[in-house]
Amino acid sequence: MKKKRKTSRKKKEDFFDRVYKIVAKIPYGKVATYGDIAEACGIRSSARTVGWALNGAKDSGLPCHRVVNRFGALTGKMHFGSYDLMEDLLRSEDVEFDKDGCVRLDKHLWKPKLSLRARVSLPGKALAKTGSRKKRKPS
Repeated sequence: MKKKRKTSRKKKEDFFDRVYKIVAKIPYGKVATYGDIAEACGIRSSARTVGWALNGAKDSGLPCHRVVNRFGALTGKMHFGSYDLMEDLLRSEDVEFDKDGCVRLDKHLWKPKLSLRARVSLPGKALAKTGSRKKRKPS
């Protein structure tokens, strides 16, 4: 039983480390979604786990303020100490918001590249959408 616990803890740490590496790459003036980060880490359904990882990294210097939900809403803003800090940081990077207070994803969305692990685990149709499937030339 202890080995299983260590294995799951190790997987969690590996996933968190991948999240941190991706978040560190989000460019100035851009945002990424929890789901896109989870997908790039290999598990699209783990968007909430991305949030948990970021909650533990708030004092790390990572640009966690650049991660929003799929609608561009600032769902993590309550973890920044001041309720307005996340929005203030994004506005200081010239990120624009719509009338509902959501980031304009049409202008500021950055999509991380899928990891090799993520590309391998996706079904064929998803691979075609990501552009990872290479077309073969007839021999």
